Amino acid sequence: MTTSPSPLHSEIGAIFIAVSDIERARDWYCQLLGLPKDGEISFGHLYCIPMNNGSNLVLDSKIFPKRTPDDAPLFHFNTTDIEASYRYLEELGVELVGPIQHGHWFTFKDPDGNLLMAAKC
Repeated sequence: MTTSPSPLHSEIGAIFIAVSDIERARDWYCQLLGLPKDGEISFGHLYCIPMNNGSNLVLDSKIFPKRTPDDAPLFHFNTTDIEASYRYLEELGVELVGPIQHGHWFTFKDPDGNLLMAAKC
């Protein structure tokens, strides 16, 4: 069986996160990542946060009523210091789901209950 080249790139351009309040979500995620909240909210419901790898985190309040939070993390944020990351989120008052697992990862929730993860890279 032969495969032809795919017109799709092996890259993720954006990850969409359903949020109930776009301004609150923008403020929370920007604080979480230590970024300024100086971008514009597009169309009254979208806020794009550029990530270091060229992809975007897209907060979208229009899709919020159409889904419920998952019981598995949507994705993970990379960190080189898992303990410092855990303490940082704890100090911010972020809802931590449990302790650091196997010295490599932990999960937490955003204000809308979306399950996220931090993982040591």
